[in-house]
This record gives sequence, C-alpha cells and structure tokens, in this order.
Amino acid sequence: MKKAFISKEQAEAIAREYPTPFYIYDEKGIRENARAVNKAFSWNKGFREYFAVKATPNPEILKVLLEEGCGFDCSSMAELVLSRAVGAKGADIMFSSNDTPVEEFVYAGELDSIINLDDLTHVDYFIENNIPFKETMCCRFNPGGVFKMSNGIMDNPGDSKYGMSEEQMAEAFTKMMEHGVKHFGIHAFLASNTVTNEYYPQLAGQLFELAIRLKEATGADITFINLSGGVGIPYTPDQTPNDIAVIGEGVHKKFDEIMVPAGLGDVAIFTEMGRYMMGPFGSLVTRAIHEKHIYKEYIGVDACAANLMRPAMYGSYHHITVLGKENEPCDHLYDVTGSLCENNDKFAIDRKLPKIDMGDLIYIHDAGAHGFAMGYNYNGRLWSSELLLQEDGSVRCIRRAQTMRDYFATFDELPVFNAIEDAIEESGQQ
Repeated sequence: MKKAFISKEQAEAIAREYPTPFYIYDEKGIRENARAVNKAFSWNKGFREYFAVKATPNPEILKVLLEEGCGFDCSSMAELVLSRAVGAKGADIMFSSNDTPVEEFVYAGELDSIINLDDLTHVDYFIENNIPFKETMCCRFNPGGVFKMSNGIMDNPGDSKYGMSEEQMAEAFTKMMEHGVKHFGIHAFLASNTVTNEYYPQLAGQLFELAIRLKEATGADITFINLSGGVGIPYTPDQTPNDIAVIGEGVHKKFDEIMVPAGLGDVAIFTEMGRYMMGPFGSLVTRAIHEKHIYKEYIGVDACAANLMRPAMYGSYHHITVLGKENEPCDHLYDVTGSLCENNDKFAIDRKLPKIDMGDLIYIHDAGAHGFAMGYNYNGRLWSSELLLQEDGSVRCIRRAQTMRDYFATFDELPVFNAIEDAIEESGQQ
C-alpha cells in the first residue's frame, strides 16, 4: 500500500495558504534517496549521478540535489541556464541533446560542461560552425535492434531517434581526436522505467564490452561510461521497488568481470536518473469539486491533465489516496477527471476508491518527476504552485502559482493588451 508523505490535516493547513491544486515535494525523502544512490556506487571512485533536469526543473530542487553531490543532465538552453544559476559549473553539467541549435552547443562549451553528441553528423556540425571541441567529449550509443531482458522488459532502440551505431562511434572518436579531444565518454539509454534490479547491470555489461572494442579500434582514452536513466519506480502498489544497493553491486560485478581485466579499472561510472531520483518524492494534491452519475461514476477535481499529463498522454497509472480515508474500504468505482475539453483528461479510470465526498483532498502519488515539468496551458488552465516540505516539517513555496496576468503577458506588445488587463480586473482574477 502506498502511503502519502503528508496527512489530511497537513494538506488542509497547506491549502489554506496555497489553494489546490498544488505540487508538494519531500525534501527528507529526496536527500535520503540521493545518499542511497551515492552509497550504492561508492565502490567507483569517479561515480556521479547527473540528475535529469527535465524531470523536475525547479531551482530549489536542483539546489538540494547539488548539495547531495549530484550534477545535472541538461538538454536545452533553459536547462543549462537553470543549472548555472543554482551554482553548477564545469563537469557538474552534462549536456545531452539532439537536433541541437548552434547557440546551445556554444553556451554548453562556455560553461565547460561535458557535451554528449547524439549523432556522427554533429562532429562535422562542430567543425562547420567553428564550435570548439572540449578536451573531454561524450557520444551516445544506439545498438539498434530490440533490447530485451530476461524478465520480459523490452524496448526498441532500432526505432529510436537517439544515438550512433558502433561504427559511427568509432568514426566520431577518431575524428574528434584529430581535433584535439583527449578523453571520451560513452552514453546509452535502452529501456525506460524498468522496475527490475537487472537493467543497469545488463546495460553496463554491454557498454563495458563496447568500451573495450572502441578502445582497441581507435586508441581513444575512455574515462567514463554513463548508464543514463531508465531505472524506474513502482507506480502501482503491487510492484516491488528497485533496490539501488543491489543494482549498484550488480554493476560492480560486471565492472570487475569486464573492465578491470581489460585495464580499464579507473573508468568512472555516471548515472542520469530523473524518475528514480524524484518520482516518489513529489505529489499532486487536488480537491474533489464535482460528481457526476451517468453511465459511470465520475469525480471531478480542480486539477487537470494540464497539471499532470502522464495519465492522459501515456495511459499511465498514478496511485490515488483520498486523504483522511486511508483505512476506509475501496468499494466505489470512479473515473477521476479534470476540466479540459478532452475525454482523455482522466487521472484514473475505473479505479476502486473509498467513497469520495465533495471537498475531499485527492493525493496523486509519484508525480515528482515528469509531472509539473510537462505542464501546459491548454484551455487557459494555469500552472499550479510548487511547495517543498522541508526536513523540519515546515512548508515553503518554491514556485508560485501562475496568474492570469502571467498567462497573457506575452501579448503585452499588442493593442489588445489593455483590454485584456481590463477583462482580468472584471473577472476578479490576478
């Protein structure tokens, strides 16, 4: 059974100051999890977790993770700017993007970040646009085909837009060495949200063997291997969570079996987790405001897919707790819906829950990664606030809720803007 990290009483007190819907994150949980990850890979002296900024791009969250020794994986100019703003510099930042504009590569270089190239053509792109190569560069690998694990997990690298073939990796390394690159990293992401302790060790084994072949083929000095993300979380209550200590030891075993005998025992291991680092430590809290009884039973809440799009976009399961009714029987069948003019705006379909009364607080679990970050403004719905439950039990606002004026701000150079301002005043909004 999943347990909320705030009680109904806490949520009601918070909602009096920060109206629903709101996101809330658990600082204590975030820190403890980051320390567990670092401990699991402490056998590797160069280990570092590069948190995927795209998962939760909030500066206060990034500060917490930076304090715990994490770096940041960025994929856009805004993510680079955000990482720099919270104090990350140099090797604190890994820049992994695709279809990248020149100015983003240039800025990543100015920050002295580690640049991870997605495609062989990007080498020529650097040359043609006079973008300086760094002494240390990385390339992303795509083995093609289908990545299948013994427990049935499968993903399809051959249908992915990311990464290079092995032959292209060798060509990229060789060409970059001709332009002054001295040290190389290998990066790959082959499966998403795996809830198994086997994924990282299996991936690591493939990448370790690739590193040996590339070193033999090119003579490149390979200094790190980035296992990227893909370590998932148990969204459903019946799933057994990953054990990061077991995962770390599994990678350790592969490292000792493959890398050490090949004379590559000093290669650093990087990870690049977003979901595992933050998913369970953030939740969306919303309130039941309508009920509807037609062919099904519906509960309407004041959040919508614009606040958390994963269920609508992917059909993803997010567990729901009705705060204050944790011990009541789940004997009612509901669709829990938002207000968007789209029929897929549903947080749950045919979900067994306790009887929900109007005004009840609905706690949507595991929204700490790819939750707020994927928000949007369809139907003019506004972004919620983001709050941090601090280690001392106090709550701090780390992003205020978007206002109507924020939403219309980019019309400020149009003649209609004054009329919009007047209409906002009439509506009683801000």
